[in-house]
Amino acid sequence: MTPRRRAVILAIAAGLVLYFWLDLDRFLSLESIASQQDRLEAWRAARPLAAAAAFFLAYVAVTALSLPGAAVMTLAAGAVFGFGWGLLIVSFASTIGATLAFLASRTLLRDWVQSRFGGRLRAVNEGIAKDGPFYLLTLRLVPLFPFFAVNLLMGLTPLRARTFYWVSQLGMLPGTLVYVNAGTRLASIDSVAGIVSPGLLLSFALLGLFPLLARKLVEVAQARRVYARWQRPRRFDRNLVVIGAGSAGLVTAYIAAAVRAKVTLVERHRMGGDCLNTGCVPSKALLRSAKLLSQIGRAREFGIRDAQAELDFAEVMARVGRVVRQIEPHDSVERYTGLGVDVIEGNARIVSPWEVEVTGRDGGVQRLSTRSIVIATGARPTVPPIPGLDEVGFLTSDTLWDLRELPKRLLVLGGGPIGCELAQAFARFGSQVSLVEMQPRLLSREDAEVSELVARRFAEEGIRVLTGHAAARFEIGQDGKTLVARDGDAELRIPFDVVLVAVGRTANLEGFGLESLGVRAGRTVETNGFLQTNYPNIYAAGDVAGPYQLTHAAAHQAWYAAVNALFDPFRKFRADYSVIPWATFVDPEVARVGLNEQEARARGIAHEVTVYGIDDLDRAIADGEAQGFVKVLTAPGKDRILGVTIVGAHAGELIAEYVLAMKHGIGLDRILGTIHVYPTMAEANKYAAGAWKRAHAPQRLLRWVERFHAWRRG
Repeated sequence: MTPRRRAVILAIAAGLVLYFWLDLDRFLSLESIASQQDRLEAWRAARPLAAAAAFFLAYVAVTALSLPGAAVMTLAAGAVFGFGWGLLIVSFASTIGATLAFLASRTLLRDWVQSRFGGRLRAVNEGIAKDGPFYLLTLRLVPLFPFFAVNLLMGLTPLRARTFYWVSQLGMLPGTLVYVNAGTRLASIDSVAGIVSPGLLLSFALLGLFPLLARKLVEVAQARRVYARWQRPRRFDRNLVVIGAGSAGLVTAYIAAAVRAKVTLVERHRMGGDCLNTGCVPSKALLRSAKLLSQIGRAREFGIRDAQAELDFAEVMARVGRVVRQIEPHDSVERYTGLGVDVIEGNARIVSPWEVEVTGRDGGVQRLSTRSIVIATGARPTVPPIPGLDEVGFLTSDTLWDLRELPKRLLVLGGGPIGCELAQAFARFGSQVSLVEMQPRLLSREDAEVSELVARRFAEEGIRVLTGHAAARFEIGQDGKTLVARDGDAELRIPFDVVLVAVGRTANLEGFGLESLGVRAGRTVETNGFLQTNYPNIYAAGDVAGPYQLTHAAAHQAWYAAVNALFDPFRKFRADYSVIPWATFVDPEVARVGLNEQEARARGIAHEVTVYGIDDLDRAIADGEAQGFVKVLTAPGKDRILGVTIVGAHAGELIAEYVLAMKHGIGLDRILGTIHVYPTMAEANKYAAGAWKRAHAPQRLLRWVERFHAWRRG
């Protein structure tokens, strides 16, 4: 226990002991104050400063200890000191006392509450951090909310003490004024409850709405200022224009058409965006070929004496193209036109908050007026400014698909999901792969044991993994192309034939008119919780908005962007990121939802860890895939799931059960009670729940049950 916490506990204990030992509550009743009013006034007249100081300190103590009697003392202040001095004394004493209670709650309870319930309080913390003064002022202006409860509860939030003080001083002033004024007529008051009439309560309630109304007015004023230099059209050609036909844009347009809105979708490159053309679809087709080759190489493990395969890399890449073309109709112009979407292939530029200028591929230009706009322009591979990179030439996840000859020596820059997936695939095809990552380990967003397992598998497959190395420069010499990488002060020279740059992705912000319009953007377009930009009718979704650069996250955001763009101000929804899963399709796969252990520790969230090793699973053993684990984080002593990491075959599919459970509040007990087909990989989820159950078995009850069975045996 810290000295500060110990001092707070001793101070509170001393105050409570004195209060009850001296029976001070007998002085804090309306009858007691009224009966002693003459004596109190005489004392004040004889020693005004001492009387004011003593009353001030007593009031501070009562409010700091959250004792009953503050209302009576406020009346007494009016009766003894008059309206002016009484208002002055009570206003400051009540605020100082409330702040002391706030600080005591923060010192004693906040860390424990945040560590135990931090996940569920995340939205509250974010709301307080953003709009805490508005919320507090509303609570202070409405006497229906007990002030002592407001003091203690606010102490558990991130609200700054200075902000709490001045907002409380302002917010409690109207109520203090009413009570002090009533105290000047103490003789005619029968009860404290009689001071506040229903009409006055209603007035306070309406007054309490003032901060929320003020906030809304501020939003309206900001919007008017943003729109001030633009002429709003009298009518609109469309309800919605969507810029970009990747995952976010396609889903946004689909939803708009489904609710019979008039929507135009503009795409300047290829329908389907990165996911269809250069990302998810082609990469998974490539990985499938690489996995088959790897499985053939393991034929002896399955009792097959001789199995051989001859790689035709050009045919592998041709197959990748065929897969893309087979899926293409799902995202085609024809399909979306049939759904009721007006699709234009061309370049879109926002020229006003309600107008989009589109230059078609034939050179024709048209200007569309629209009530709302959704920016869904996606992202592109990041190319770092490393000296010599342009000279040696490079590939990215966008340009890789033009390869028709397998690189003999492939250098991969980046140990994130894209770099790891492609490095393993090319190693399995037969390339000598070197993977360079400046972080201390691969997949640095995952837990350490995940990185270790993947790195161990890579080493077994002949991939040279160089973590903790930063790319310093590229050179071309007599021996060919070389990367000079630094590990601290040491330099390492890595020869290669082809380099694949996979160090992340950069949002597409240029060329759409965002700069001239003044749409705020940093690394991504800045949006609020409703996905609105600083122009309330312009929204952003997908990679261009962040925070997740995932196809399914983009589709998830698209629902909110579409509904909010079409139905605001009548109804709008705050985007929910509480249960976002993702997977890295290395072999074995890595999938996650919610918190992992390193995030829980970094955020100070209390948790328990349960691990089930997939090497014990019957189906995994039968399939020759007995590696990996299911790792579940739960709230201490409870089966409520905070997060799950799965490493193993088909982890991307197995995680779905936990995604459903977290989304709908299903705990491990109910997963354990669900029948899973035997033998399947999905049983790993049930066995993980069983491992948690065994660790939380009621030992005392089991001892009594053991005695019961012994008694029955006689």
